[in-house]
Amino acid sequence: MTERGILAFSGGLDTSVVVKYLQEEYDMDVITVTVEVGQGDDQKKIEAKAKKLGVKKHYNIDARKEFVENYIFPSIKANALYQKKYCLATALARPLIAEKVLEIARKEKVTALAHGCSGKGNDQVRFDITLRSGSDLPIIAPIRDKNLDRVTELEFAKKHGIEIDSIAKRFSIDQNLWGRAIEGGVLEDPYSEPPDDAFIWVKTKNLSDKPTYLEIRFEKGIPVAVDGKILDSIKLIEHVNKKAGDVGIGIVDHIEDRVVGIKSREVYETPGAICLIEAHADLEKMVHTKHENKFKSIIDDEWAYLAYSGLWQDPLKRDLDAFIEVSQKPVSGTVKLKLFKGSLRVVGRKSEYSLYSHKIATYGTESTFDQRLAKGFVELWGIQSTEANKLQKKRSSKT
Repeated sequence: MTERGILAFSGGLDTSVVVKYLQEEYDMDVITVTVEVGQGDDQKKIEAKAKKLGVKKHYNIDARKEFVENYIFPSIKANALYQKKYCLATALARPLIAEKVLEIARKEKVTALAHGCSGKGNDQVRFDITLRSGSDLPIIAPIRDKNLDRVTELEFAKKHGIEIDSIAKRFSIDQNLWGRAIEGGVLEDPYSEPPDDAFIWVKTKNLSDKPTYLEIRFEKGIPVAVDGKILDSIKLIEHVNKKAGDVGIGIVDHIEDRVVGIKSREVYETPGAICLIEAHADLEKMVHTKHENKFKSIIDDEWAYLAYSGLWQDPLKRDLDAFIEVSQKPVSGTVKLKLFKGSLRVVGRKSEYSLYSHKIATYGTESTFDQRLAKGFVELWGIQSTEANKLQKKRSSKT
């Protein structure tokens, strides 16, 4: 019986090389699956490339809507930024892609699962854990298993006539609706500024001298409209990506701690994510109590960590999801953002669930706040701190 392997296939260097390794080193018939999550690639071209590589069957699956509604929107509700920077674009897509691969694997009755991840990155964790959570089939990862480096891969590709586009020779790119990750090449020097031509979504030159405003309306934590216009979930993400990117918003360049312990320099383009998470977090401040906001920030950090670390299936994440979902009931309203030459700030917000009261907060004559009540509050609030300081001074004077 011929061995049959299934591979999540992007058409890039890594997965193209893996197809040939599976065929030649493992004597396998290969089935490839491309899951569309907003890569911006020509799906027909990818399928043609797969067929040219000799795969037995290729599947194209459009999962963009599912990606936005079941992965991106929950991440907005969680204000998910790994290490306060990364919007988890790649991390969110991997469990979805792996789940779709598993669906086809069951249909095709394959004997092995495969991916093109290296042993240095996070994606191996995200793929492996999702695949192992849904199957007992062996997982083959030639890039990792054979300790292949990028130069060896490029030479292998050249030897086998595998076409690689010019930017892939300079950088490793991963892109979806929520962000674009750029790695490798000159970016491996953490002191080297990324070249302008590495960026596609974010303009770095000739920015407008006039600010751009975005009004984003949320319903129970989910963005539903921009500038008063209700948009389909996919179009809303694309629209905010375009408007923010055009004014220079969205480049993230930071040192990141990978799951496997490596510190890496990561460069991302995430214009829509930066705007939507900033707006959502600001709206939460208005409708939640300070106690809710303080505790939810802890939940949000843990949620981002689990998603980044490939633990999408962990029971703890489901527990956190339950808390977050309840917390979003009052998170409805509109946030106004001002975007100008790479800078972003919230300049307005409103909600029918707002805990802000003008009558209480104002310094005008219409204030309903009785300042005389504050004297006793302040004395009680600081009583332990003041007593501790008095005691410390008394002890110090004796020594």
